[in-house]
Amino acid sequence: MKTFDVGGATLSLALFADVTNSKELLDLMQAGTLEPEVAFLNASLIPDVFPVLAAAYRTHVAKSRESLMTRTLHSEIVYNYSGSKHISESLKRCGISDSTSYILVARFGASSDEMTVIKGLIKGTEIGLEELAGRADQSQTEVCFYLSLPRYVCVSANFIVTSFILDW
Repeated sequence: MKTFDVGGATLSLALFADVTNSKELLDLMQAGTLEPEVAFLNASLIPDVFPVLAAAYRTHVAKSRESLMTRTLHSEIVYNYSGSKHISESLKRCGISDSTSYILVARFGASSDEMTVIKGLIKGTEIGLEELAGRADQSQTEVCFYLSLPRYVCVSANFIVTSFILDW
């Protein structure tokens, strides 16, 4: 787990591989019974932590303006990460599914006790955030963020994904 400052708020991130209970996590999240509330992102679409921090910053700004587009603060992170304006499509595309085995967990203002609870909920192996680049699914990321378009040939995936998030 690592904690970052995002616009004056703290964001804790933890990366998990070989997760076997993503269906259970998804069910808890959709039922609104997941405690503490967190964002579950499909980590195979994340080439680096920077785009997630950009999505979290955008979420933090939306919260301060009372203009969240989704029901919860943490689902807003997933929505903002996708770069799409379609909420359900964003949550399906960049959130977890029944079979997701590689998950990035994000929580604003997490205490150490809350992160311990979160780690206990996830049946998988916590790994370092530095593994994101090596484990990102390039072809899936290209499809989601249109990286194969000719105008993006000379630009890094991190820049393109972040550009989608920041709506450039």
